[in-house]
Amino acid sequence: MAIYVDTAIIAEATEASKFGWIAGITTNPTLLAKSELSPEETLKQLAQLTSGELYYQLTASDFDGMVAEGKAAFEAIGQQAVLKIPATAAGFQAVAHLSGEIPCAVTAIYSAAQAVVAAEAGAKYAIAYVNRATRLLGDGFALVRDMANVLQRTNTEILAASIKSPEEAVQTLLAGAHHLTLPLDVLQAMAVHELSQQTVDEFAKNGRGISY
Repeated sequence: MAIYVDTAIIAEATEASKFGWIAGITTNPTLLAKSELSPEETLKQLAQLTSGELYYQLTASDFDGMVAEGKAAFEAIGQQAVLKIPATAAGFQAVAHLSGEIPCAVTAIYSAAQAVVAAEAGAKYAIAYVNRATRLLGDGFALVRDMANVLQRTNTEILAASIKSPEEAVQTLLAGAHHLTLPLDVLQAMAVHELSQQTVDEFAKNGRGISY
């Protein structure tokens, strides 16, 4: 299992990188639009904040454009790059073309059938938007379960996105997701619980430790 921070804001990625348990960084066009820097400069700085994978989502809509943009992104980011390619007919074609040389993640999957095609096209990851799928389809966890079932015995793993709370994150993992990408506020909330702090406070009040 890997947990990523979902952001293109340098300050947020910097803070998340200090946690010590974040596997990499995922971005998308909407997140990159929120950066004060150009997409190229944003990606360059993000790559310096992690030794793990850095995800870039293609904006081209046709096969030739996707291939050209994907190669340009890989050139800019380097070996850390994972290409997020939308689950469209042209997107699956681009994945089949690029996945032999650049890791690909098929994004915006809303059916198990699309997950099957992603695997056959050679995608490393199949991305489900859990909360959005719940709003649009009725049950994002069911989507993840179906994807997990059809992806058994394949080399494609589920990366779950669009997660709004620690509880939703846990339910997504229980449904069969392999990895999560979360915004900074959810990552921070994952690490704390009021009872944990209460217990620590009791130890501090009643206990002793090594002097330093």
